Amino acid sequence: MFDFILRPLRRRFGSDKHFYAAIDDMFGFIPHNIELYKLALIHKSASVELEDGSHINNERLEFLGDAVIESITSDYLFIEFADRDEGFMTQLRSKIVSRQSLNRIASELGLDKFVISNAAGNSTQKHIFGDAFEAMMGAIYLDQGYDFANRLLINDIYARFLSIDEMLKSETDFKSRLIEWCQKNHHTIEFRTVQDSHGSAAHPTFHSTVYIGGIASGYGTGDSKKQAEQQAAFSVSQDSTSAITDESSAKILDRIDQMVS
Repeated sequence: MFDFILRPLRRRFGSDKHFYAAIDDMFGFIPHNIELYKLALIHKSASVELEDGSHINNERLEFLGDAVIESITSDYLFIEFADRDEGFMTQLRSKIVSRQSLNRIASELGLDKFVISNAAGNSTQKHIFGDAFEAMMGAIYLDQGYDFANRLLINDIYARFLSIDEMLKSETDFKSRLIEWCQKNHHTIEFRTVQDSHGSAAHPTFHSTVYIGGIASGYGTGDSKKQAEQQAAFSVSQDSTSAITDESSAKILDRIDQMVS
């Protein structure tokens, strides 16, 4: 009733009519607190300075939205794949909430057209739209509540812009991809895998550590040697989806440099 009355009024009148219309067009509802959504669009490179000298941007909302998206996605996968183990759900969740996936969703929603940013020509540019989408989900959670955010993300956004079937068909051999990456970048790689002495013969547990350039770079645990090594490789390359991208490659190199130093 109230939404039916407020939607045309807020879309057509007032200083914030363009913001109300943008949120309604992208997400299909009229916000209660439009200031949250305006804040969600401000990248840190375009931070607004307040009278007390502090700066505001969408980083806090991004932090919150990241947790909201991961929680809702985890809940969805737990229900949707009741017969699959934790390792499977972790890998699939990582694909769904990866920067590549969230950037694409943000662009298909049209969110990229409204982000306020002064960043250009640097690595952070690749994250801006996905970060803004996370900030938007943080704003939606604060403004509309968790249940509303849950329904919107699963029943609307994921339903329109995400193909779980395609993600399930995509490459999940993280070990092979990591070995290929190491060979391409001239790094030695070694998996050291041991069986937990406290495990039973019927239910063994294996622990694996992957060494890149002699540096322990990833860890994994599994019910088999293969699964433990896949998890160890996954822990290194978890920002990738169907391939190790230039962006995730840079992150791997940064991580190795930090370990060395």
